[in-house]
Amino acid sequence: MGDWLSRIERIEALEDADFDAELVAEMERHAPRVEARPIRFATPTFKEYDTPDIKGCGRNSFPAFSITGGACALDCDHCKAKILEPMIPATKPEVLDQKVRDLIALQGLQGFLLSGGSNRRNEINYDRFYPVIEGLKRDFPDLRVAIHTALTDEAGAQRMSSAGVDTAMMDVIGSDDTIREVYHLDRPVEDFEATLAALSATDMEISPHIVIGLHYGRIVGEARALDMVARYPTKALVLVVVMPFYAEPGTFVTPDAHQVGRIFMDSRAVLADRDVLLGCARPAGMHKRITDAYAVMAGLDGIAFPAEGAVGVAALTGRQWEQAHACCSIKLGEARAKAGCAA
Repeated sequence: MGDWLSRIERIEALEDADFDAELVAEMERHAPRVEARPIRFATPTFKEYDTPDIKGCGRNSFPAFSITGGACALDCDHCKAKILEPMIPATKPEVLDQKVRDLIALQGLQGFLLSGGSNRRNEINYDRFYPVIEGLKRDFPDLRVAIHTALTDEAGAQRMSSAGVDTAMMDVIGSDDTIREVYHLDRPVEDFEATLAALSATDMEISPHIVIGLHYGRIVGEARALDMVARYPTKALVLVVVMPFYAEPGTFVTPDAHQVGRIFMDSRAVLADRDVLLGCARPAGMHKRITDAYAVMAGLDGIAFPAEGAVGVAALTGRQWEQAHACCSIKLGEARAKAGCAA
């Protein structure tokens, strides 16, 4: 067995962790392919964050806004609209405009994520907010804007791009059963691929998400979703892990962390020329520590809100790391990222 496993066990935060020795050894064998890739630990400011290794940013340099507040018509089984709760409500265009301008003036805001709850067709109507984005980008050219697109068509994707959106994010689902049962949505996998194609035809940077374990904690359509992403010129792939504590008790199991680590390896191999990132959502506790350690060892390019132990794993695997106070799929530029928490 290689050296990584014995060294990981000496990291205090991981001393009680149960790793898959065979998977760790495989990751170690592939280390020469990934050790030159720096890893970015993202600490966006839409939630508080503090570990012994990395501190969060007390300023709102990259918040998230919801145009529907906490409302969502789909009420998906895995989410129950809870993901919207930490976001700043901005249900009117003038509210979004004023809040962004205030945060730029008072807290050095560098960009923001625009999101919201979907209608019953998994669509979000952002049209009345696009003039606000246009005005903000005109007045603050360096402002970075990301958006959760939900499902859209070519015209909708072009409207986003024309308004000045920099980065478009969407969930890619590879199973019709998952779409129907978990999302309560009567639309096929092909509609998700059509949205991915429409977004990829614009000037925006496209960062699709795959939710590992979305089908009630089981691995069902992830491989198909990865194949779909590989067919389009996306900037990055963001992987997240379903969090069962949002769901009704007993409906979800927690995805096996070792299976999650295997998907990290597969994604890294399939998308060798692109960023593969671990996003905000994943189960907490020791599961998160193991998951994040696998992400570092597998060669992922970024981790949002890294768990304790991730910095230590980066050190023992020889990977350089940096911190940025923005969404994992947004790059603000090195100087701006480091200045995000300046007084």
